Amino acid sequence: MTGTEASPSFRLAYVPGVTPAKWVRIWNERLPDVPLTLLQVSAAEAADLLRSGGADAGLLRLPVDRTDLSAIPLYTETTVVVVPKDHLVAAFDEIPVDDLADELVLHPLDDTLDWERPPGRPAIERPATTPDALELVAAGVGVLIVPQSLARLYHRRDLTYRPLTGTPQSQVALSWREDRTTDQVEDFIGIVRGRTVNSTRGRRPATAESPQQPATGKKAKGQGTGAKNQGKGAGAARGKAPAGRNPRRTAGAPKDGGRRGRPRRRS
Repeated sequence: MTGTEASPSFRLAYVPGVTPAKWVRIWNERLPDVPLTLLQVSAAEAADLLRSGGADAGLLRLPVDRTDLSAIPLYTETTVVVVPKDHLVAAFDEIPVDDLADELVLHPLDDTLDWERPPGRPAIERPATTPDALELVAAGVGVLIVPQSLARLYHRRDLTYRPLTGTPQSQVALSWREDRTTDQVEDFIGIVRGRTVNSTRGRRPATAESPQQPATGKKAKGQGTGAKNQGKGAGAARGKAPAGRNPRRTAGAPKDGGRRGRPRRRS
């Protein structure tokens, strides 16, 4: 898909916990004529939405099948464990995952962490969603391990969380269909990568109306280098006298034709 086939608006999907506000603000400043539409989608549905053409790009969590999707990793999140406020874990600043070996650790179906084997004791049934799992944590049924952004998003007064070491971490990436790398996708790539507005990558080429003129290698009419012009001036001073003056007069000659200094004739 070429840039000319891009839609008149840019549709950006994002999964829960990701906050695209900063990038959206920069987009609106740089491309005010191209509206950006935000589409919140679950982590499980994000990749399929991109493949179906329902969004031009998406902020999702890795891993993702890259058979037909491109992805640029943006940042890695801290992994935390969510517990009731009166839980023993709340007394520590951070804990190793091995300390949860005796805990019932909930593992929802929409879990975004790439576990080889979840820690702790497994629950009999897996909660359908992260919010469902948090309800069980509040009821004292177990604990939940999630990226920190989700713990903040679903914050409850009766729950708290602590950083957890020795676990997988969630990585957020910008993804899009590989065969739909439009000009607008390139523009957004430039924004999330921190490129300036004048960067040549991720931006459309300057139009003919641009005030900056490309260098052609030709000199404008009447224009010469400083050294050349100075050489002409020096040559004129050496070889030609200014109009209206006696060419035989040398520098320093008296104006009275040389009479100055002659002895006066006595009468």
